[in-house]
Amino acid sequence: MVENNINIQNPVLSIRNLSIAYDEKKFAVKDVNALIERNAITAIMGPSGCGKSTLLRAINRMHELYPKIITKGEILLNGQSIYEMQTIQLRRKIGMVFQRPNPFPTMSIYDNVIAGYKLNGIKLNKDQRDDIVEKSLNDVTLWDEVKDSLFKKGTFLSGGQQQRLCIARTLAFNPEVILLDEPTSALDPIATAKVEELLVDLKKKYTIVLVTHNMSQAARISDNSMFMYLGELIEYGKTEAMFTNPKNPKTEEYLTGKFG
Repeated sequence: MVENNINIQNPVLSIRNLSIAYDEKKFAVKDVNALIERNAITAIMGPSGCGKSTLLRAINRMHELYPKIITKGEILLNGQSIYEMQTIQLRRKIGMVFQRPNPFPTMSIYDNVIAGYKLNGIKLNKDQRDDIVEKSLNDVTLWDEVKDSLFKKGTFLSGGQQQRLCIARTLAFNPEVILLDEPTSALDPIATAKVEELLVDLKKKYTIVLVTHNMSQAARISDNSMFMYLGELIEYGKTEAMFTNPKNPKTEEYLTGKFG
């Protein structure tokens, strides 16, 4: 039984009886139920191989890129099943940022930000492009750092700047939800602090779901936390309450470093 100590009204996402398998015999995610709070940061924690990245990728159907994937249950975005949406439309509403910064290496900073529009064949005039680039880079506090270098390659930036550029690329489509899969694991402590500060600021406009191995990061920036183990959602609640008074013994063992 899931220790569910959270009451969310008007959730942006509803995950219902979700199970995902890479083959018929092994489910990576088992019967997960959760409501995701709007304009909040929700952290998904757990040891390696517990299903947290699979759960995250399922929210915008990125997991379907794997062959022979089996998915049961449903996920609703604002009450509508994500399986009734075209994936291209869904991924505009629910953007993804990956573990390692991955700006397109042949593109300038400017072109990286608007890459989604080009890849989707959406034509914009120069003023529209300029506005989207400036707003997106401002949203990730990168504009002042790069405004004189917009037509240099994105790979010229530091690791932390590259990750903020990737977040800007996601924000360019003005999504409702941002998914982040361990977005600071490849960054140094200073760059990590900048990204964390940014995410806390971004939740005013967006809903953020974050997979992290870093328990102290979850404690610092998330409003709500999920603890997963062997594909199951073991406990879900307000982060402060979970860290100070976990209800499930497995959660307590994980948070106190008995396994990980």
